[in-house]
Amino acid sequence: MDQYIAQLVAWASSPAFYSQLGVVLLAITAAYSFAIALKRYSPLFREAPTTGPLLLLRSSMYKIRELLFPLFNVLFLMIAADLSQSILEQSALVRVFEALAIVLMIYSLTARLVNNAYPKALLKWVAIPVALLQVMGVLDNVVVYLQSLSVEIGNIKVSAYGVVRVAIFSGVLFWIGHIVNRTGKRLIRQQAQLDTATREIVAKLFQVALIFVIFILLLQVMGINITALAVFGGALGVGLGFGLQAIASNFISGLILLLDRSLTEGDYIELADGRKGVIRELNMRSTILETYDGKDIMVPNEQFITTSFINWTHKNKKQRYSINFQVAYSTDLHKLFNVLREVVASHPRVLSGPDLPIEERPDAEIAGFADSGINILVEFWMEGVDDGENRVGADLNLMIWEALKENQIQIPFPQREVKIVQAGGQASGSGQ
Repeated sequence: MDQYIAQLVAWASSPAFYSQLGVVLLAITAAYSFAIALKRYSPLFREAPTTGPLLLLRSSMYKIRELLFPLFNVLFLMIAADLSQSILEQSALVRVFEALAIVLMIYSLTARLVNNAYPKALLKWVAIPVALLQVMGVLDNVVVYLQSLSVEIGNIKVSAYGVVRVAIFSGVLFWIGHIVNRTGKRLIRQQAQLDTATREIVAKLFQVALIFVIFILLLQVMGINITALAVFGGALGVGLGFGLQAIASNFISGLILLLDRSLTEGDYIELADGRKGVIRELNMRSTILETYDGKDIMVPNEQFITTSFINWTHKNKKQRYSINFQVAYSTDLHKLFNVLREVVASHPRVLSGPDLPIEERPDAEIAGFADSGINILVEFWMEGVDDGENRVGADLNLMIWEALKENQIQIPFPQREVKIVQAGGQASGSGQ
């Protein structure tokens, strides 16, 4: 120990040590000066952009202004290490500062740009140790040692290095894939020149292609030869054809629905069994219908291909509805019809006005003659479906009842005439 201490003291008092220390100070000073100059004089880093072209790119560049010094610090120390090695034939001290600069840079990147806990842990426990081992020049030795720790299972050889590599890269690939998938789908759905169905088709195909690419990359990381999967893929295809027939059928049905555009988000659907709801999400396997009482109905896509259904609002949001009731035979029908048209047209959600076709205006007419009164039919058109927030039918029933009461128009009730046959054969009657 005394010998090592003496060597360390001798090295710390040597001209080479002070020369390296001077190179380190010069590199750090140069990095700081470059960072300050860019912040002061570059329009990208001087002030935060608010308007103008390429606003997103310029805003992203401004956000990394505090990372300029760590980045330049690593760059100049790397150059200083090569110069020190070539001129002084020593660079140990510069390498130490280079390693510290890399740690500082990674911590700065993590603190300012990364908000997710997984990449933060990955940078902290993987990127920093790997960077330090690389700077110290012992990374290759560590890799060789981890490869020597292996277990053979038949013809398969599993090493510690392979397990660590697969674990790290699989986590990175899935995290990057999640970000790319979310960002890509958002950008696709923002394309206003495409209709809703086309955007959904492109978004789903992008998701499938991304999953396929990640799967291929993961196989490459695991060291599996893709050509060797040809036979396995054929057998898997046969297995999918039999065992996963329902899933495959729903998947293909989802593609057909997206391509023929028979369903889009926001459509009001009525199934053959009477269930109704608004389409909130079109997935590759199923479609989610949200009812007006807050329930979600998961409908397999195959059902929309093999069975009939009613799409209330796909091509035309306007719907026609009717209200039926009776009035007494003594009612002035001309007055009644005028009252009904005015009452129905006064509702804010009912379509009315002279600019509409006559068949779409509120109307009232005789539907037929019954035993106790005259059947009246009231028809009206409205945007959307008469349910949920559009409870127009219930409002109109109350408004019509109040109008009939105000105009003293009677709604009849059943009446019966009872005849009592007496013993002498005579009958007496009373009405009720």
